[in-house]
Amino acid sequence: MFCPKCGTQNPDDGKFCRSCGVDLGNVNAAISGELTKTDESCVTGRRGPRNADQLFADAMRSIVTGFGFIVVSCVLYMTNVANGRAWFWALLIPAFTLLAKGISDYVRSRRMDRSRQQMVAQPSVNQVAGFQATTLPPAQTTFIAPAESRYKTGDLVPPSVTDNTTRHLEANPEGETMTLPKV
Repeated sequence: MFCPKCGTQNPDDGKFCRSCGVDLGNVNAAISGELTKTDESCVTGRRGPRNADQLFADAMRSIVTGFGFIVVSCVLYMTNVANGRAWFWALLIPAFTLLAKGISDYVRSRRMDRSRQQMVAQPSVNQVAGFQATTLPPAQTTFIAPAESRYKTGDLVPPSVTDNTTRHLEANPEGETMTLPKV
């Protein structure tokens, strides 16, 4: 198993990465399929159904419950049981809320199905090339500098700070500074 943080190969039963020390417990559980629903929400940071079938079931439940509230509201209005004509509208609030949630969950489940079908239809790089990658390539340990920079930036280098401060000094024929000029 490889560390998800640094890519170092670790034993399959390791609890922590040998190189960076990251906890590999969730990685082991995810690979073996032993994550529970609560564990998955801790790892992904999301709550609720994560596959399209569960989301579709939740959508249908919300839609049916929303229509149920509408039916009860209509029955209260028609029969005026418990003075229902005065407050039937209060049942329309949860009805439309549940209908909206159900419709949005339905749309999300259809999108998840489409994306899953597209992923299944597209072969992976390993399948196209005809090989199965089992290990990561070795890390590059040395840096090879190019012989000459391809970027010529000499004209972008600012002038030296001392160019303007020492220009007023006199220099002898050998190029050495002698004394300050008289003003």
